[in-house]
Amino acid sequence: MDKLSKARSELREMDALAAGNSPVHRLHPLCKLLVTVAYIATVVSFPKYRFSALAVMVLYPVLMFQAAGIPVGLCFYRLRFVLPLVCAVGLANPFLDRTVVLRLGALTVTGGVASMVTLMMKGVFSLMASFLLIAATPMDSLCAALRKLRVPGVLVTLLLLTYRYIGVMLEQVAVMTEAYKLRAPGQKGIHISAWGSFLGQLLLRSMDRAEELYGSMRLRGFRGEFHYARVPKCRASGVLWTVGCAAAFLLARLVDIPALLGGLLVR
Repeated sequence: MDKLSKARSELREMDALAAGNSPVHRLHPLCKLLVTVAYIATVVSFPKYRFSALAVMVLYPVLMFQAAGIPVGLCFYRLRFVLPLVCAVGLANPFLDRTVVLRLGALTVTGGVASMVTLMMKGVFSLMASFLLIAATPMDSLCAALRKLRVPGVLVTLLLLTYRYIGVMLEQVAVMTEAYKLRAPGQKGIHISAWGSFLGQLLLRSMDRAEELYGSMRLRGFRGEFHYARVPKCRASGVLWTVGCAAAFLLARLVDIPALLGGLLVR
């Protein structure tokens, strides 16, 4: 299977994951969206040296992945191209901040190392929570939740169309790549001299396909905004789950739970 076919297969698998029937999937999409935003905001707000307190925040995505029946390893595999970039953000910190903030016997931890680890954890945890939201919520339901938050319809429609029709663009790229391979047998990849014409043809084919899609949408009653998926009213259990998660995030932010547990164990 080539890379383009693999990418299209992964998109279909994401839709299949979002159509699951676990307790996490059955939660109201607005509740999941609010909890995810609260989780990311809490993770980002931790001070740069408190990596031990931040470690507690990993419990939310891990437990939710288990409840949703989604392997945690699948998250890291799908984000394999983004995670190295996120982890590379703080690589220069150990050379910029050499202040000693922690001593463990003969081992000293500088502020640069602590801030680097904290930045990496923030990025990884935020990506895990975002992937969990997408993998456990159909895109139509997520867009409906965004509209309930009064997000402009233009932005929501753009998000939905981008997600839905990225597969169409991949299909066009696959057709053009196959045609190029037939005209240049034995050549690995697309030669640099053909990049300009290849991208130009892709743009023209995408514009033609977009006109066809827009015409189909107009015939089906589209007048500038979609009728997004109908979502049921939020139940009391969803509200309690949202409030409970927000309270747990606030507790983890205000109280250094690992240090508290360590002090109790020492006693």
